[in-house]
Amino acid sequence: MPIGLLHSAPLFAALGDTTRLRLVCRLYQEGSASISKLTAGSGVTRQAITKHLRRMQNSGLVRSTRRGRERLWQLDQRRLHDARRCLDLISKQWDDALARLRHLVEDGTFKRGSAVRMSRTTV
Repeated sequence: MPIGLLHSAPLFAALGDTTRLRLVCRLYQEGSASISKLTAGSGVTRQAITKHLRRMQNSGLVRSTRRGRERLWQLDQRRLHDARRCLDLISKQWDDALARLRHLVEDGTFKRGSAVRMSRTTV
């Protein structure tokens, strides 16, 4: 697996949960928030929110700072940009593959039932 994907896999794993996606949206809107604030109105326990934030922290998606007795959580915007770059690259690879296929079909070099090996680019 290419290095770029290895680096991005924990990030996408962290984003692959509904509760964590909601936390990303809340932190994006609010800038920073305590666990108490994130728990309020979420329908999720404080312990579950803490667990999700730790998972997100391990992927580099969020970071926390202490303010008095509470810990404030913020998004790390750089990791969101990393995810966007990775998705853009994957999108480009699909666009390139479809363009090659279109070229083969339009040229008539692609024949039904024939095996055509297409080059692959990795992230």
